[in-house]
Amino acid sequence: MILAAGLGTRMKSARTKMLHPVCGRPLICWSVATAREVGANPAVAVLGHQRDEVEAAVAARFGEGAIQVAVQSEQKGTGHAVMCGLERLQAQPDDRTVVILSGDAPLFRADRVKELVDACERSESGMALVSARVAPPNAYGRLVRQADGRLARIVENKDASDDERSIDEINAGFYAVRLGLLRQHIAGLSADNAQGELYLTDIAAAVAERGGAAVIEVPFSEIQGVNDRVDLAGVEASARRRINRDWMKRGVSFANPDDAHIDVDVVAIGEDTWIGPGVCVRGASRIGREVRIDAGSVVTDSEIGDGVLVKPYTVLTEARVGDRVQMGPFAHARPQTRIDEDAKVGNFVETKKTHIMAGAKASHLSYLGDASIGAGANIGAGTITCNYDGFGKHRTVIEADVFIGSDTQLVAPVTVHKGAYVGAGSTVTRDVPGASLALTRVKQVNVEGWADRFREAQSKRKKGS
Repeated sequence: MILAAGLGTRMKSARTKMLHPVCGRPLICWSVATAREVGANPAVAVLGHQRDEVEAAVAARFGEGAIQVAVQSEQKGTGHAVMCGLERLQAQPDDRTVVILSGDAPLFRADRVKELVDACERSESGMALVSARVAPPNAYGRLVRQADGRLARIVENKDASDDERSIDEINAGFYAVRLGLLRQHIAGLSADNAQGELYLTDIAAAVAERGGAAVIEVPFSEIQGVNDRVDLAGVEASARRRINRDWMKRGVSFANPDDAHIDVDVVAIGEDTWIGPGVCVRGASRIGREVRIDAGSVVTDSEIGDGVLVKPYTVLTEARVGDRVQMGPFAHARPQTRIDEDAKVGNFVETKKTHIMAGAKASHLSYLGDASIGAGANIGAGTITCNYDGFGKHRTVIEADVFIGSDTQLVAPVTVHKGAYVGAGSTVTRDVPGASLALTRVKQVNVEGWADRFREAQSKRKKGS
């Protein structure tokens, strides 16, 4: 059961807190991913504010039916949220274990959930929860223990005495409870407290006479929640360190792990790949082996083959790059770009819906949109495929072994057939036959002595003024 109904007013946002991303994944989706990883059946999300948008975000990532939605239309505390969630579990038997997750604490791992369930099932009380130690504890609830160390109760910060506020062991907000026990005690919760809410934590006191809830203590970094944008930045930094550490253990090198941004949903990064400073790899990207991605490059939902060199400040979005390609610096591969093996896309070259075939080169200052570039073709500096006529897009086809001279405009739709040459400075508006030369330049005229006469006339004009 994922508690995710709050708006999160301290985020100062029109969006509910659950939709703010951490390393490319909305907050709610972290908890859903954890629930799915441990095999939760069913996974119930208690939603409230912007319920439709949150449900749509989960469905977009995991598919329809990934969660069962319980609605908490009024937020009356964590106990009330669980009451709402239990409506989705009416068919479940009392001996099942319910795990309760906080939707705004994304870094609680699946292995910790399993540990929590094991502790609950071993406990005589039928309940287990997670604690951490942090100084200062601030707004967190405190664990109050009996003289023998067993948990007596949890006191919320606003209801705590000065002595209780000095306790540094906090309630993390993650629980495993026998369903029958939860049903038994949830109806007896009272809102007689400083916030006028139903506290789920009061169940800890109810089971104290049965030996007390089992407690698993974990590092604060694993349970840190998000209340405002400062917390969001802190959680994202922790998540990023964890993600980068995992990739390094798999054979990936980072120039500086602290400033490389790798999204949690990146599918693959091969061994011996090197990630430069300030690099962002986003979405469901796949990166091969022995790739070098240099400083400031941004890769989004793209595939990169083996042995590719991505030079600084290159941007790839929904692009496919083959083995041993060289990209950049300052290249821009826009959606539906495909670059085959051994091709080169150089500095300040932009592509969109373009297939650059094996060994082709576009080394400098070109725009190649809605185009097919044949194997071995050479695209000169300043070449433009003029693909838009103000109403629609048209395609340019450049076949194998074509040579396009610098500063050429190819006005689509147009085809340059295999082995043809296009002279520099040409504007090509008709198809070019194979193995031919296309020239559209105006004939050059040299006027002897013109420059001297021009300068002399300008000098006289200045003196006259």
